[in-house]
Amino acid sequence: MSIQTVNPTTNKTVRSFEEMTDEALEAAVARATLAFNDWRKTSYEQRAALLHKVATLMREKKETLARIITLEMGKLISQAEAEIDLSANIIDYYSSNGAKFLADKTLKPEYGKAFIRYSPIGVLLGVEPWNFPFYQVARFAAPNIMIGNTVLVKHASIVPQCAILLEDLFKAAGAPAGVYTNLLISGKRASTLVSDKRIKGVSLTGSEAAGASVAAAAGRNLKKSVLELGGSDAFIVLEDADIDKAVEWAVVGRINNNGECCVAAKRIIAVEPVADEFLRKFKEKLAHLKVGDPMDRATELGPLSSEEAAVQLADQVKRSVEAGAKVLLGGKRVDRPGAFMEPTILTDLKPGIPAYHEELFGPVASFYRVKDEQAAIDLANDSDFGLGGSVFTRDIERGKRVADQIDTGMVFINHPTWTKEELPFGGTKRSGYGRELSELGIDEFVNKKLIRVSELTDPF
Repeated sequence: MSIQTVNPTTNKTVRSFEEMTDEALEAAVARATLAFNDWRKTSYEQRAALLHKVATLMREKKETLARIITLEMGKLISQAEAEIDLSANIIDYYSSNGAKFLADKTLKPEYGKAFIRYSPIGVLLGVEPWNFPFYQVARFAAPNIMIGNTVLVKHASIVPQCAILLEDLFKAAGAPAGVYTNLLISGKRASTLVSDKRIKGVSLTGSEAAGASVAAAAGRNLKKSVLELGGSDAFIVLEDADIDKAVEWAVVGRINNNGECCVAAKRIIAVEPVADEFLRKFKEKLAHLKVGDPMDRATELGPLSSEEAAVQLADQVKRSVEAGAKVLLGGKRVDRPGAFMEPTILTDLKPGIPAYHEELFGPVASFYRVKDEQAAIDLANDSDFGLGGSVFTRDIERGKRVADQIDTGMVFINHPTWTKEELPFGGTKRSGYGRELSELGIDEFVNKKLIRVSELTDPF
């Protein structure tokens, strides 16, 4: 089977790559296993030096790497460059802080002495998505390589060049063979690979279906897994919010990355006193977005990642309208070549309508008006997803109280759900489990070993 780069701006195939043979895959797993035996014995200083070199090379090659991101999945070129910067920052973050995070933790037992020592567990498999092809890998690979684990990365099939370039960066930085390995294989083969005894844990960012498959395989084999799945983040606008600022951030929160973001502001919930003003201004801004070639820096909305993604999103809108939703703006494919979808606003959404329940991965906003704060909280929680969310209010203490009642892994006040290397990232419910980034991100695939020292005179 070939793995292809298809430019979503034109829907034309650019390059094709052959999937790894069974023999090549076996060799890759064996090499990662052998590499672990040596890598686990290296010092934190050696691991940090490697990661810092990778981050430096990433910044030096930013323009080239960003153009490949845009070519393969349609991200605006300025956002692709920003992704490279963020990815390098994440790698440097663990290079600079990893030793501190992994230092022995002293305990105070009643008798004797004790401490927790952090140690690596082995070869890990990362199954990564296409929407942030460098950032998602950085947040998996950097902390785990710093721990002393080795990593195998099965990247999304529509970004093979990004996947290859990531491995090239580690090679160029001097990583020993097997410390970081790219696997050009299908998702089905990746799920099968979870059962391999040499692989000690798996991390997946992707769809619910992919997460369920990988988690089931990990569970059957008693292996640790971390899942970051879909999201349908609520963006709550209360009556005391700065409406112009809320509108500005709602556009960013919904349209960033062409709307293909797990933590996008997918459900806009405005309380009745400000709903009309907010909706009028939000619609006006979305209606004037410049749709076009993502390589053009004047473009504000590019294509979806693939024709398949555009067809699926258009179908979700169509089924929602047939079930009673109203289209306030857009709702159709853009009349031009490529995987383009109009910026869209859906209203009159109720339980039973597809857009009420499903994740809309693209430039489609679901708008809800509610009576008051409590109704906004109730609606925000009426979702199978629990990744992120936002609350807009001038009263910060009120914002904290509302945030505390929203059943998600992350809530931002006066800002759309966002990501930074020092902030933990992850969700609840069907959005997955576990955390990446921050100190919590280095805690997932590590053995926290108790070492207890007793004197001969200590009681039993």
